[in-house]
Amino acid sequence: MGEIDDAIERADREAFTKDPPKTLKGQIGFLIRQLGSAKAVAAELGVTADSVNRYRRGARKHARADVAAKIDDTVRARWQPLVRKRRQRQAATTGGITVETRARFGYTSSAGSTDDGRFRRLTVHLPATYAQRLFDARDTGASDQQMRGIIAEGFKEVYFQDGGGRAMGLSDVELNDIDYLDLDF
Repeated sequence: MGEIDDAIERADREAFTKDPPKTLKGQIGFLIRQLGSAKAVAAELGVTADSVNRYRRGARKHARADVAAKIDDTVRARWQPLVRKRRQRQAATTGGITVETRARFGYTSSAGSTDDGRFRRLTVHLPATYAQRLFDARDTGASDQQMRGIIAEGFKEVYFQDGGGRAMGLSDVELNDIDYLDLDF
């Protein structure tokens, strides 16, 4: 996964209205209810169905670190999907998305101005259309570079051109060398 995918995942996790199960037994019980059987959970986690049943019964209280991490990730990915979908739908229709980043921005502009990229720390609220484009791109398997392009285009319109009030000669904005990127919707 790329930086943009990771940022969307973090934003989704912040939307939890109720924490997911913390105990191994609780997590396995949740996964069995979600996937239907111990065999399906075992296939998802890469362990045996016997191991899954031992976790479920409490006969094995702790999983190996790599398996425990996979269990936690799998539970979080399936936890409260309706809350996630509702927040994404709201961001894509009315709310928009807030992007906070420190990255190198480069741009192509009219003669007489510099196009040298420089680091900027920006927090910009992008309109719902950009949120929709970002979610659609993610759902269709777009690359991290393509999703960066969507965010850069939003920064061009909202931040650099101030919604059409300035820098109209600005043609391209690039988002490179990301130190960090955080999304909120």
